[in-house]
This record gives sequence, C-alpha cells and structure tokens, in this order.
Amino acid sequence: MTSLRHDQVTALMRAAAADLIAPRFRRLQQGDAIEKAPGEWVTVVDREVEARLTPALRALVPGSRVVGEEQCAATPELLDQLDDGVVWLVDPLDGTNNFIAGREPLSSMVALLEGGETVAAWMLDPLSGVMHHAERGQGAWRDGERVHAPEGAGLRRAVVKTRFLPEDHKARVAASAGVEVLPGVNCAGAEYPAVAAGGFDAVLYWRTLAWDHAPGTLFVTEAGGHAARLDGTPYRAGDRRPGLLVARSRAVWDTAAAAWG
Repeated sequence: MTSLRHDQVTALMRAAAADLIAPRFRRLQQGDAIEKAPGEWVTVVDREVEARLTPALRALVPGSRVVGEEQCAATPELLDQLDDGVVWLVDPLDGTNNFIAGREPLSSMVALLEGGETVAAWMLDPLSGVMHHAERGQGAWRDGERVHAPEGAGLRRAVVKTRFLPEDHKARVAASAGVEVLPGVNCAGAEYPAVAAGGFDAVLYWRTLAWDHAPGTLFVTEAGGHAARLDGTPYRAGDRRPGLLVARSRAVWDTAAAAWG
C-alpha cells in the first residue's frame, strides 16, 4: 500500500462525503429511506455513495473487486469470495439509522483485503472530516497523527451489543462486577476509534458483517489493541461466525474474554 494510494482513497471518500452525505444530513425526503429487512434500513445516500466509490476504487488496483454492503443485500453470495484475490470492502454509510434520525455519529468505511487479510483501512467521519486509517504493519493514524491505544488491564467501561447476543452471554455480561456496560453509538466506524483512544476499554459484538469490522479490527490492532473471536482465533472478513471481542490492550481482552466468553 503506497502513500499515493492512501491519498487517492482518502480523496475519493472525502469527495463522496462532501457531495452526497453531508448535504443530505437532516434533509432526507419522503421515500429516501426504506426498510430492507426488519430493523435494517437503507437510504438513497447509501446507494449513491457505494455507486460512486465502486468504479473509482476498482480503478486504483487493476484486477481488484469491490464488495459493498448494498451489493451484498441483493447478492449475498459475494461474501463467499472475500478470501480470493484483492477485494475492496465498502460500507458507504455506517450508522444509517443515525443518519435517518438526523443524529451523529456516522462513518464511511473502506477496507482493502489481499487473500482474505485486511491490509489497509479507512474510516471517515463524513460530517467532521476526521479520517482514521491503518495499514498492516505500519500503524494506525488519525488525520496524520499516530494513534497508540492506552495500555493496562483494567476493564471498567465497555460497549456490549445485545441485539443479537445469546442469552447465556447476556447473563455473563450482566454478572460483570465493576464494569459500566454501554449500548454503543450504533456506528462501528466511531466505536473502533473510541477503543483505540481509550474511550471504551472493550467492545463485544455478536454479528460480524465484514464491512462493519474489517476496517476497525485492523485499526485497533495497529494501534496496539487486540481484536479476536471469543475463542481467541484471529478475525478474518470472510469468516462469518458470530462473536468478536475488541479491546484497547491484550490484557483487557483477556479479562473480558474470561468473563464473557
């Protein structure tokens, strides 16, 4: 991943945010949002951003493919091919329900996979313009400043996504003494940077959709944190098993996994 390509991806994402996302924030019209599945919404903005980014990203790496969230809604079998070749993963607008409600945070996310491994990631706040990005083996960055996750073993403040969480795991979380458990902000593209910045000690996800987690897991690990399945195995975008624990340090991860795994 060259710095030139990083700059190109950043420029593409910033242009899409400025042209398509920011102007429609709190300005959606009747019919601009539809429920594609129970509790799962999509807007015309999600589709427009994905349509804008898809050919532009493909052109950056000859022979690469683009797999977007909205493409997968129509063609789920695209997720069966994430381990093959060079793939761009696109979440055009993470936090769609927030967007519809006219609240923040929001994120536009891209990850680059090579042979199923995430090698680069971008998470852009389309309203503030803050960009978080990471490259495998090269670190994590916030608007050009290196990010280092806080060390230490304390598990005091954590986000737990309970919507899909099995009852036995919910019971273990509820039994955690001394841990403030929060529902999160409905935007993985904001939650992962918050872990790396020390805003949360850990986040427990059950559903592990590739476009939601490939960018953030690379970012947190490159910042010095730890992300893995509850059984300790590494996260891979093409692995659709549920359960993913993310923490600002390996010590915090071990503490949370022992309590909640």
